[in-house]
Amino acid sequence: MMEYAEYEYLLFERLPNGVLQITMNRPEAMNAVNAQLHKELGQIWRTIGDDPDTRVALITGAGRAFCAGGDLFGVDFQQFDFVYKTLQEDRDIVYNMINLDKPIVSAINGWAIGAGLAVALLADVSIASDRARIMDGHTRIGVAAGDHAAIIWPLLCGMARAKYYLFTNDELNGEQAAEIGLVSMCVPHDELMDRAREVADRLGRGSAVALRTTKHILNNWLRMNAPNFDASAAFELLQFMGPDVREGVDAVQEKRSPTFPSSAVYPG
Repeated sequence: MMEYAEYEYLLFERLPNGVLQITMNRPEAMNAVNAQLHKELGQIWRTIGDDPDTRVALITGAGRAFCAGGDLFGVDFQQFDFVYKTLQEDRDIVYNMINLDKPIVSAINGWAIGAGLAVALLADVSIASDRARIMDGHTRIGVAAGDHAAIIWPLLCGMARAKYYLFTNDELNGEQAAEIGLVSMCVPHDELMDRAREVADRLGRGSAVALRTTKHILNNWLRMNAPNFDASAAFELLQFMGPDVREGVDAVQEKRSPTFPSSAVYPG
């Protein structure tokens, strides 16, 4: 179990009524998830669960992004130990958020992609700025949508829209995400943190037992989808060891369209 002082890339601010604001803090990298932050995003929910002074968690990102996905450049996904550790941490992020009995509010202040999007959408109340930009990002680099999408996108926005956005990686702004039910609401950017703090404060003043049991009951819908998430995460990490992802990451870095090797193997 990690203590608050052990977190390197998460900042903490205590607000009234048991609200703990958490800020992902790698603004120079748009809060992209490196190995340490990936671990921290899985463990923080257990730390909060054992914290008697916190009744509600509010998470956002420093600077102009919520979280710009995984920091993949220079990562060696050919190492089995690293891949297995990453898979375990993916599971920690998803299941520790689902199983935390305290409400989580996300304030999506900018880009939210990949692992960061998992945190944004698995929050119990997700509030997006009208400047937010949301994109899953996985199939764009040649891997299955494995961080969280299989467990929650179809429940939030329906299967047809989930397939469209996960297949195409078209981005959504905050207003579009709210319109299809992917987030709870969209507010003007300058009002985002005030609104998120207001919601978190309201939950902090509510009946703890009623809110926690209601969350537990509703999250049984997500627990029923756990096998789908486990399969998607395993496929994603397996495919990180293949050739498509190398081409996909290179294409993103070089700002060009990818030519995936698997398209030649499976031409039609």
